[in-house]
Parts: sequence; C-alpha cells; structure tokens
Amino acid sequence: MTLTRLPNRRGLYAITDGPRADLLERATAALRGGASMLQYRDKSNAPARRHDEAAALLAICKVHGALCIINDDVDLAHAVHAHGVHLGAQDDDLLHARDTLGRHAIIGVSCYDDLERARAATRQGADYLAFGAFYPSPSKPQARCAYPQLLRDARDFGLPLVAIGGITPDNGTDLIAAGADFLAVISGVFAAPDTEAAARRYSALFTTPISRP
Repeated sequence: MTLTRLPNRRGLYAITDGPRADLLERATAALRGGASMLQYRDKSNAPARRHDEAAALLAICKVHGALCIINDDVDLAHAVHAHGVHLGAQDDDLLHARDTLGRHAIIGVSCYDDLERARAATRQGADYLAFGAFYPSPSKPQARCAYPQLLRDARDFGLPLVAIGGITPDNGTDLIAAGADFLAVISGVFAAPDTEAAARRYSALFTTPISRP
C-alpha cells in the first residue's frame, strides 16, 4: 500500500467546514489530536481569503507532519503548493489535475458507492480512493449510501482507501476492519466542543490492531 506520492500512513483525515473565523485554531487542534491528513474544504467565492487560508493551513500541516489537501480546486492547490487535491464527480478530471500539479502531487478521488469509478481512477493514477457516505451525514444529508463490503471489494485496487460519511468513534472501527486506511470526518471533529479531544478519539482507533476479514 506504500506509494511514492502517498507515504504509508493511516489515520484521521480531518476535513474543514469553512468559512469560519476559528478555522486555523480548530485545524491546529485537529492536528494536535493526531490527524494524519487535513483537507481544506470551503465552497465560498472568496478567492483571496481562500488562498490565504489554504497557505496558512499548509504551513500548520508541515509543522505537525500532516498532509494538506485542497478540496475541488486544482488551481488553488497549485498556487499554494499544497500536497495535493481531492476531486469529486463535478470537479476537474484527474489527468488535468496531474498535468497541473505534477507527478509528486497527491490526488484523491471521491468514488461514492461506485467501484467502476474507482477502477477508472486507479487506471488514471489516483493516489487514494474515497467511498461513502457509510452512515447518515449531517454535512451531506443527500449523499449516496455505501456499505462496508465496498471497502473489502476495493482492496483489490491496491490503493489507500478513505471512508467518509457520518463516521463516529463508535462506528469507525468496523470501517477500518473492512479496509479503510483513513476515516474522513467533518462535523465529528470541527463541530465538536473540543476539537483536539475529538480528533484523539478518532486517531486512537488506529492504534489498536484490527483483524481484517
């Protein structure tokens, strides 16, 4: 599972829910809590602010040894020299992202509940595959439903797998056992009263050996 562009790591993949005034403080708390990757997700139309926030988050991630991924925006990822970008179905295609960001960039792809999309992304050089939502999600209530068996089937692609959607410290263990290398969490971390403590609970799920059937 070790790739040249994505070091052999597992853990919490914290996703921001901006815009918010305490973004940097909350992100820092998530990283102190052990987040292995941090995704900057902000759908607002504020290019200057988003550029500054993305650059600041990248600097914080480097201090904590985490990877900084930009949601959707290939140009922003390129402008701030982020570690990579995450692409959904409506975003730039993977080959364009690779041409823009270069061979060392990490490119993740949302595959929802679709193994064929995952297969195509693998062929095009994706660095990780994200599936979900596995449980009802307050951040994306209309998200398509996925099931743990999807992670078991996706192991054959040989890429790190990300699970997302309504994940809590109580249900995350089942997804790790099914094959998830990362648990992607938005509200479970950034809506928690104590972001660092919440991140630690998720991160702790990866410290206990889990048998994968």
